[in-house]
Amino acid sequence: MHSSPQPVPAAPSGYCDSAPGHPLHGPYHDDEYGFPQLDEAVLFERLVLEINQAGLSWLTILRKREAFQQAYGGFEVDRVAAYGDADRDRLLGDAAIIRNRLKINAAIHNAQVIKDLRASHGGFAHWLDAHLTDGEHRRDKAGWVKLFRQTFRFTGPEITGEFLMSLGYLPGAHRSDCPVHARTVAAGAPWANELPCTPRSGSGS
Repeated sequence: MHSSPQPVPAAPSGYCDSAPGHPLHGPYHDDEYGFPQLDEAVLFERLVLEINQAGLSWLTILRKREAFQQAYGGFEVDRVAAYGDADRDRLLGDAAIIRNRLKINAAIHNAQVIKDLRASHGGFAHWLDAHLTDGEHRRDKAGWVKLFRQTFRFTGPEITGEFLMSLGYLPGAHRSDCPVHARTVAAGAPWANELPCTPRSGSGS
């Protein structure tokens, strides 16, 4: 039996009003926010950035995004998964990123988890797609948070919810009257797909 897509709630933050035209928020809102992704490095980057945003503004993270990419080796999962004490010290001393030991340790641990997902599910994107449902029903935010807490580190409700919304696994990235909303649906945002979903093709590495 097919399940209809979830309703699209209004975006309470007003991001669809404030982001367009902004030099950093604009491109993210228009071309990334709410769009599905398959590339492992892109997914890992989004998770690391969302974790680092905790307690800070998203604008701060976007301003530091290039520095994060350099500090974390382009978010190559194998590379970050192999980080040791010297890399932790390097990251803790890098003023261009967020120097928080718990967040740094979470990034390294989560890279190791994502690496293991290749063997168990064929990659991070396929793991996400495999958990779209919880039994016969579409997984809700609470279900996703429970799953992420069991799988990753530093993934509480806000971080997990925003990560999944930003990739189209949960609705609400854009208001229904935002021009970008229709583009995310056309791109295959998982929240808008009928269930059961056919796994999307793509590389897990």
